[in-house]
Amino acid sequence: MPTIDLSTYNLAELKGLEFDVRQEIKARQQQEVSKAREQILGIARNAGLSEQALLGGGAPQAMYRNPADQSQTWTGRGRQPKWIADALAKGKSLDDFRF
Repeated sequence: MPTIDLSTYNLAELKGLEFDVRQEIKARQQQEVSKAREQILGIARNAGLSEQALLGGGAPQAMYRNPADQSQTWTGRGRQPKWIADALAKGKSLDDFRF
C-alpha cells in the first residue's frame, strides 16, 4: 500500500479526508454484511430452509389446546397453564392436548 504524505495537507483537508474515510468504511462494512447475509441465505435455501426457519420464525407456535376452551393454548415452554397441570394431576397426558 502506498504511503501518503499527510504533512502537506492543512487541518481542513485532513478532516475532510477523515470524513471520507469513515464514510467509505461504513459503506464497505454494509456491503460485507449484505454479502455475508446473501451467502448464508443461499446456503439455507440449498438446504431447504426458509429465511423464517433460519432466523427462528418469531414467536413459538402453540402445541397444546384445551379441549374445553379452544381459545386456551400452550407452546409447551415455560410454566404449565392451570388447565394442563390440573389434567396431568388427574392422569391425562400431554399427548391428549396436542394438536
